[in-house]
This record gives sequence, structure tokens and C-alpha cells, in this order.
Amino acid sequence: MLKNSKYSYIKIILLGAIAIAIALRIINLNSREFWYDEILSLLLVTGQKSSYQNPSNIPVVLTNYQYLLSLPVEHNLSDVLHTGEKFLKGLVGEPHPPLFYIGQHLWLRLFGNSIAAMRSLSALYSVAAIACAYGLGRKLLGYQGGLLLAALLGLNPFYFFHSLNVRMYCSLVFWTILSGWAILELINPKPHKYRNIFWSVILIGSVAAGFMTFYYFAFWVATLGVLVLLQDRKSWLKHAGRLSTGIAITVPWLLWGTRQQLNNADLGRFAASGNLITTTLKHLQGVIQTLGIQIIIGDWASIASPLILTITGLIAIAILIFCSLSLWRANQRQILQTVLVLGIAPLLMMLAVDIVSGKFTLDFGMGRSAIFILPGCSLILAAWITHATGKWQTIIVSVLLTTYLTINVADLSSRSRWMFHQIADIIEQESAQPTLIIMNSNAWGHVMRLAYYLPPESSTMLLAQKPAKLIPALAKTLTAETQYQRLLWLNSDRPVWGSPTTATQTEQIRKTLDKQFQLVKQQRLTGTWKLDHFTVNLYQHR
Repeated sequence: MLKNSKYSYIKIILLGAIAIAIALRIINLNSREFWYDEILSLLLVTGQKSSYQNPSNIPVVLTNYQYLLSLPVEHNLSDVLHTGEKFLKGLVGEPHPPLFYIGQHLWLRLFGNSIAAMRSLSALYSVAAIACAYGLGRKLLGYQGGLLLAALLGLNPFYFFHSLNVRMYCSLVFWTILSGWAILELINPKPHKYRNIFWSVILIGSVAAGFMTFYYFAFWVATLGVLVLLQDRKSWLKHAGRLSTGIAITVPWLLWGTRQQLNNADLGRFAASGNLITTTLKHLQGVIQTLGIQIIIGDWASIASPLILTITGLIAIAILIFCSLSLWRANQRQILQTVLVLGIAPLLMMLAVDIVSGKFTLDFGMGRSAIFILPGCSLILAAWITHATGKWQTIIVSVLLTTYLTINVADLSSRSRWMFHQIADIIEQESAQPTLIIMNSNAWGHVMRLAYYLPPESSTMLLAQKPAKLIPALAKTLTAETQYQRLLWLNSDRPVWGSPTTATQTEQIRKTLDKQFQLVKQQRLTGTWKLDHFTVNLYQHR
């Protein structure tokens, strides 16, 4: 009776955690602005990337950029097909496969380009991933293990952040889990013909979809191959045929799109530099920090120092080692083999390729390039809790899920993500006045976000250049007969495509403005990372 009571209590905790994870996604669809990469996704899926032009040294009407963030006006089928053609041509300049963008393009056509509408597709993918995590966990660890894996994934801070992101990483986790679940169903399958056909189709489809979502998914496909060789070698040919078929489906894109993408790729940014000791330490640091970000701190990594990230990563590694040793002592060798292959093997493969090729890709983007290791790492935790914690199981589950929930709530409630809204509010206060915005960044992520949040009826002009070019362009623009009554100077801490404004350049801009304008307000805007840090200076014409 006591055992059944404990089982029911854990079940309530896990179901509650899953419900909270889903509710948090729904509630927070519109809780923060588009960040830098999300606005680039929106520009791509409207099919208007080719129409984008970098700001010149002459002010431009900012609302001209606003139109690029919506679908173009279409009167007939020919217009729709033309938009589709431009959309596909825009994708070959990107480093990622097209499936995510295609899905998001169709979603845009159905629901529009609002923040909530654009993010809702990723949120749906994440809910589907949570459901599939239950299936994967149940197949390997039983009913309670399935609920536990679903709860761990749903509240994991790293995955929660990407669940509310207009990027491909959330859907990538879905395809990872679905293909992992399918391969486990096909290893030593039950003698049921149609069931095996069903899971074969699921495996082939999810492998193709995963590879067409993110090229590094190839490491996960190789991991599934390793699992087959370890656990179902006698049927390796059948499994190899399924995995190969999934990859073969993507050949048309590989021949047309990937070839063009490689021509446009900037692979030099991943190149290793330094001596053997330096590069070895950097590779090791990448592994450590990636595990810490994915398993523990999530998007807090954007403001954490390298030391904090390294310490967090070492804690994550210690946890994984402890869980593995506990499973070994509990005589759960088969489960331990499975979870280690799914969680650690793709990480080691990626590291090995980085070392051989002389690149640093594993920790790119604060760990998101290797997000496909997250389900396997979560499986290690779930397997340990299910089979090796004994009487401490309820307490450990409660503490772990509460910790994850606290990290997420603190992230959402304590960090500002409304920088460009505040800029738009300043403009809207006197939107009838002719206003010029000057900005020391002409990076499209900054320009397009500024345009997205601008009041639609605004006649605001934009002069966006690197600091060295901004100074002469500003002097030329501000003639004695200037039409501008207000001027908004946005000084970015990290202009992306150039260096920050120096103290000397800042003083030059200030002297140029003081000739005709008076400073009436200065405001500091900070976001969750340096790309979103601005000093805002509002000037009024004298």
C-alpha cells in the first residue's frame, strides 16, 4: 500500500510538471521580443530577403524595412509562385537546410507575422517532443520513466528557451526523439508486420526531416547506427537500409541547395588557431560548457562568465558520471549502454570531427549546435532516478524539477527583453514630429528589429552606419535646413558587423549634434546579451 501511494505521488508530481511546462509555453509566447536571429528567420520566411538592402550613408524611411517582414502583396497564383521562388532562392545563402523555413513560411501564410503566431509553431513542436519523450522513456524505462523523461525535457531550461524561438533547434529535438524512439521500437521488434512497417516509415521520415532541419543531425544518425551495431547486429542491414533511405530522400536538396550553400559558407569563423595545448584546452572547454548549458543553466549562459560556464559544466559532468556509476552498480548494464550511446556518443563524434578538421563548432551558439545530445543526456538522468535512487526517488524528482522550474521562472521574470519596444515608445510619444534615428550598427538584425516594432504610421528616418562612416554621414545629413525636429541616437555596445564606438568617436558625434540639437533624455537599455545593450540619447531641435 505504501509503495502504491509513493508511486501515485510521483505520478502526480510528474503529470503536474508536464502540465506546467506546456502552460509556460502558451503563456510566454508573447512575453519577449524577437531576438537577433529570430528576426532573420522572419525575413527569410517572407521570401523578401533578396529585397533587403543595407542602409547607406543617406537616411532611409524606416518603414520601408517594415514591409519586408510581411508577405508581399499577392493577387493571384502567379504572385504566390513568385514569392515561393524568391523564398527558396533566399535559402541557399543560409547555412541551414530548408525544412524549418518551409514549415515556418506556410505557418506565416496561415497565422501572420505576430510574435505569438511565429513562435507558436516551435511551441507545438516542443509539445510534440514532450509527448514523444514520454514514448521513448516508456519504451526504455517503463511508464514512470516515460513521464519522468517528458517532465525533464519539458522543464529543461535550455530546451524551454528554444521552445519559444523562431529557429530550427526546437524542431530538431523533436526529430531526434522521434527517430530515437523509432529505432528502439525496431530493435528486436515484436512479430507484427504492420507495426514494423509503421515504425520503419516513422524512422525514415524523421531521419530525412532531421537532416533537412540541421546538417549536424548526421551525428545523430551515426549514433543510431552505433546503437544498432551494439544491440541488434543480426538485423543491421535492415536498419542500415532504413537510415540510408532517410538520407537518400534529401539528395535533391543536397545536389541543388547544399552545393550553393557551401559556396556561400563562411567556414573560416570556426577555424582553430593557436598551439596544440591552446586548441586542446579550447576543445575541452567547449565540451564542458556545452554540457553545463544544456543540462543546467540554459539561456542564463548569455550573461554568465566563462568561469561560471566551466564550473557549471564540470558539475554537469560529475552528475552524469555519478548517474552512470550508480546504474552500473544497480546492474542496469543494458539501459546504461543505451543512454550513454544516445547521450554521449554524438557529442564525442562531433568533438572528434572538430579535432580532425581543425574547427570549433561543438560549442557554437552557446551549445545549440549540439542540441541533439539533450534527449540522451536527459535519459541518463531519468534512467538513474528510475532505477538507482531507491527511497530517495520522490525527493530527487521534486528537487530536480523544482530547480528547473525556478531557473525558468527567474529567467522570464527578472531579465528585460523589451529593448526595441522602449525605443518604439519614445518615437510614438510624438510620432508626428519628423524624427531621425542614427545608429552605429547597420547589421540587419538590429535594423529589422527596429523596423518591426516601429509604429506603422511613423515617418521616422534611419541613418545606420559603422561608427567611422556614421560621423561624416551625420554631418552631411544635418545641414542648416534640416527637417528633423527630434533625433534618436542609438549607440550599440556590440554593432555585430563592426567595432563599438570609441570614446573619441562618441565625442565627435556629440559635438555634431550639439550644434543644432539639445539632449533631453538619456537611457540605458540592456537585454539578455551584449547584442541587445544600447545607450539611447534623445535630442530635440533647438
